[in-house]
Amino acid sequence: MEITKGEFVKRKDKLQAYLEEQDLGGLAVYGDEYRKENLRYVSNFWPIFERGMCFIPRSGEPILVGSPEGEVYAREMSVWEDIRNIREFLCVTVPDEINYPLAVFSSFKEILHEVLKGNRRLGLSGYWDIPAPILERLKSSIPGLEIVEVDEVLQEMILIKSKWEIEYLKECGRIACIGYEEIMKHAVPGNTERMAAAAGEGAARAAGAEAINFHVFGSGARTNTIIGRPTERVIRDGDMIMSALAVQYEGYVVTVEFPFVAGHARDDQKKMFQVLFEAANVQQEYLKAGVITGEMVKAVKDVYRKHDMQKYDVYPPLHGIGLAEAESPYPDENSTYPFEAGMCVNSDISLFGHPCGSNRIEEGFMINENGCESFTPFIRRQIQEKLF
Repeated sequence: MEITKGEFVKRKDKLQAYLEEQDLGGLAVYGDEYRKENLRYVSNFWPIFERGMCFIPRSGEPILVGSPEGEVYAREMSVWEDIRNIREFLCVTVPDEINYPLAVFSSFKEILHEVLKGNRRLGLSGYWDIPAPILERLKSSIPGLEIVEVDEVLQEMILIKSKWEIEYLKECGRIACIGYEEIMKHAVPGNTERMAAAAGEGAARAAGAEAINFHVFGSGARTNTIIGRPTERVIRDGDMIMSALAVQYEGYVVTVEFPFVAGHARDDQKKMFQVLFEAANVQQEYLKAGVITGEMVKAVKDVYRKHDMQKYDVYPPLHGIGLAEAESPYPDENSTYPFEAGMCVNSDISLFGHPCGSNRIEEGFMINENGCESFTPFIRRQIQEKLF
């Protein structure tokens, strides 16, 4: 199961048609370990702790630019054969000068002359992510160079997933559920938070995860937050557990989360969970092509209002998924656009600052004409089985 080079060629061709329409000489797609998604979308290359950029000319083959430390695996991963190194993308930033005697370096100036072919307009995806000094070096490499922010074209392209992307997300969801089942088995009185988190992450890795994108974990009073990391705190009986596991497979990310209690749950905790379960089930009725996204958000918030819990509602209950853990669509109550078949989303049914603690439900879905398909059936079963 893999996305073939042919799909990347289609993406390149669509972007080159956009460059022609906008009279841009080329496109530079920036990425690093934190914001990798657009770079991987156009090249299949994923920076580990260096920076990278894919230069796409108006016609011809792209050039992938990185650092010498990552050159071998860049050649292993990238669908494009032209791989270059530049000093601006070195893996470390230290006052010492590091020599790379076996490396061959290019430069922004050299690459832009090849890509732009005399044009002075360069599209840039990742304008708000690229470090300012590197952006300045890019701008000054060609006299009169005009940088045009073009993130919207990629945002539009990634909104509807291809059949291969959907298969990756399904596999990602399967792996995430394996990991989460182990979290629930190990988040018990007497174990530490890190022990429970490690069990889930290890199981997900063993099942095929490429990476753990992140793992939010808290127990007891440590659930009074939106995000947090596991510690050596020992879990006690009756502790609320908030654990969100974001699993990455071939670049694609699905997050799973289910609210539960270690040991015996109190009545007030059960009541809070019931509200979350009700909101999650109501949301599913709206996950269908043609339904206005804002109506879904209103329906979820109506559940909170009905139970007088709206003050614990912090942000929209759903976002898109793909090569980023959170991407478009990201609707609120005022959103007027509809769900479309092929959109892939993650629920985020959440209450924060509640007296019992904070918690969420996160499930992955694909939108289709007749409803939605779950990427994370283990979480869905838990919601049905844990109804108190």
